[in-house]
Formats: sequence, structure tokens, C-alpha cells
Amino acid sequence: MSGASAGIPTEPIGSLPRPAELLAAMADHAAGRIGDDDLAAAQDRAVGDTVRRLEDLGSPVVTDGEQAKPSFATYPLTGLKHLAPDGAVIPFADGHQRRLPRLTAGPLRYGVYADRYLEAALRHAASPVKQAVIAPSALSLLYPPDGIDGYPREAFLDDLTNEAETDIRRCLDAGAHRVQIDFTEARLALKIDPSGSLLEQFIALNNRVLARFSATEQTRIGIHTCPGGDQDSTHSLDVDYALLLPALLKLEAGAFYVQLAGERDPDRVLAVLAEHLPDRAHVFIGVIDPIDPRIETPEEVRDRVLAAVRHLPPDRLGTCDDCGFSPFADDTSTSRDTAFAKIRARVEGTARAARELGV
Repeated sequence: MSGASAGIPTEPIGSLPRPAELLAAMADHAAGRIGDDDLAAAQDRAVGDTVRRLEDLGSPVVTDGEQAKPSFATYPLTGLKHLAPDGAVIPFADGHQRRLPRLTAGPLRYGVYADRYLEAALRHAASPVKQAVIAPSALSLLYPPDGIDGYPREAFLDDLTNEAETDIRRCLDAGAHRVQIDFTEARLALKIDPSGSLLEQFIALNNRVLARFSATEQTRIGIHTCPGGDQDSTHSLDVDYALLLPALLKLEAGAFYVQLAGERDPDRVLAVLAEHLPDRAHVFIGVIDPIDPRIETPEEVRDRVLAAVRHLPPDRLGTCDDCGFSPFADDTSTSRDTAFAKIRARVEGTARAARELGV
């Protein structure tokens, strides 16, 4: 099966549901029934299966599916000791919550860098591999509002900036096709603080990291935004995109991955994108909704692309999924087979649109 034309690239966002074998291994490891080596072997088999299935579908770019990550947000915290469980709460529309840990002492150092996951995928892949990393703005929420004795917030932000730069740079140096910064808390920031002050702080912190990369390196860095996706629910879909996108598009990155399939008025969002998209940046629009259990058809995807080119030039347009399918390892709300069927529709539908547009 052929992938999309080079004129309209298409990429996965990141996470995919874990296979049953890996879910069982994770449970056995948590219960002490298997050791680290057995868990690592199950994770590697899941990565290999993920890459193979993506390539079999004709995906021009593949990922590891985040098979070995505990979550898209917390992988850098693996093995760290100075954490308490009562950190920032992320409330979802269906009533469930996710909670970040709280940092109790400094200095902040990542326990794991994302190039570990990239290198595992590269061992299996014949196609270009992209790597998702967590935004420094998300990890800034680890620092408690009342501070940490002997570790002022500015020192923490200095450490976080250094660690986030290292996370991205190691992936670029390891050969990532693109490093995607998951900035899913951007829309949530406006829900928490409608004044926009918190969002401005997040944008400034992320740009502080991005400024450390050359213009050439920035073309290989992308920003992903969505209203969150977990257990078929979102945390900020009710926040108006028109309030977010002009600020978001000020980030110094070469690509933006924007959730769109789940939006009620995609034409309005596309108009905002067209008005504010920076020169030379590409925008990947979401044409697949991971939260919707229905599998989209290639024709639907094609039509979403054709609608987008009424606002955006085809040579600056790509497609993606709205969000990862399983950003937290324990999220089994979407089956693995359904996720791959949706990806197939994205790849085929994008290719059909490219043919119709002659690009």
C-alpha cells in the first residue's frame, strides 16, 4: 500500500494502545511476578509490532507508539525519588482525573530521556521515525505553589530548561525525523486561567527552550496541541480555539499538529490557522478522532483535507490524528485494532486528497 504524496505528509501523533501481552507484563511487573528484563522484552516486542504494522499500512513516518512509556507526560520522572503523589490535578469532562506528582526537593534531573524510546523504534524501522517528548510547561506543574525550601522556582526553571533541551537534542542527534513536543496543557491553561496569564507563562517557558536550537533544528521540531484525550474524554474541548491558536503559533517551531477532527466548527479553526500560521511553518491537521469509536472512511479523510486547502496552501499542510490513542499506559478505551484501522483511513484518505489536488 502506498503512503500519502510528499505534497501532503501524514504522521501519527504518538501513543497507541498496548497489546494484551504487554498489558499483562505490566501488571505482572507491578505485582513483582516478573523482573525488569522480562518487562523490557515485552515492551520491545510491542514496539516491533507497532512499527511493523504502521509500515504495513504505508505510514510514511512511524513511531514507537509509546509502548514503553508509563505515560506521555511522566516518562522523565521514572526512577526519581523526590516526588510526592499529591501534585496538580487534571480533571476530565467525564469526571475522572489524572494527577501529576509534586516535586519535594531539587535539583530536577530527568530519570529517562526520550531518545531511549527512539532508539528502540529505530532498531525495528525502515521508515523515518518521529519522537514525542513532553513540553517543559507540563513539567513546570511539578513545582508546588508554596515553593521548596532551598530550591527557588527560578532555579527549578533553569534546571527544567536545561533538561528539556537535552531531551529534545538527544532525539535530534539520534536521528529523529521530527521531535514533537506534546503541549496538551495549552488549552487547559485557558480553562484554569481565562485571563491568559498562565498560557503566556507556558508559551514563554517553551520558547525559552526552543530558542536554544538553530533555525535549521527548529524545522525538525513540532508542537502538538489538543484538548486532552484519556479514556474517551477530554479536559478542555469547551475552550475556544480562537483564544489559543494565535498565542500557540508564536512558538518557534517548524510544525504544528492541531486537533481538528473533533471540533464542532473546523472551518472557523482553519481560518484562524490561516491568519496566524508563521511563515515557513507547516500545520498538520487532525483528520482522525481517537475518542470517536467509529472508524473514519478514507473518503471522510479526503474531504477533510480538501476542506482545509480552502484555507491553507497544500504545500504547508499535513495530516495527523487528533491525539494519541492511549497517552496513559493503562488507557484501554480504544482497541489496538481500531487504532490501526483509523490510521489506515488517515493514510489512504490523505493519499486520495493529494492525488485529487495533484500535489
